Amino acid sequence: MCNRTSEVRSFQSRPGMTPQENLENQFMLILQPAEWSKPRGFSHGVAVDGPGRWIVLAGQTGGDEEGKYQPDLAGQVGVALRRIIKLLGEAGAGPEHIVRLTWYLTSRSEYEAAGAGIGAAWRETLGRNFPPSTLLYIEGLVDLTAKVEIEVTAFVPTT
Repeated sequence: MCNRTSEVRSFQSRPGMTPQENLENQFMLILQPAEWSKPRGFSHGVAVDGPGRWIVLAGQTGGDEEGKYQPDLAGQVGVALRRIIKLLGEAGAGPEHIVRLTWYLTSRSEYEAAGAGIGAAWRETLGRNFPPSTLLYIEGLVDLTAKVEIEVTAFVPTT
């Protein structure tokens, strides 16, 4: 049986955020139980409330506009994240609107070795936004040269 409280957590302003970020924060609440350790680089979940527009992106790989891939995983992650930002921009959204990422990776060892480069690509594109993320290691992707594919769900509140 689920133990629920009748109290609903509210969406509140956070110190250090711009007025626009706090306005958007009224619609998205990061779910972080007090007794859990805070995750690094992602959130356990978000609650979204209010009117707005959902954006769902197909998985983006690390292939550039010509379909060419960098040889290293960090380079491919950087390209995939820049493609995601470009697509979100087409919908009038940005990285702050991402509510879920699903990563498909072809190599655990390459991922672990590429941590610094992936972190740099993240900071360059997503900044300090850490939405809920799932990482899956799989045998391969449709394009044999691809090492990563990232799916995105975003929510843009209407104000």
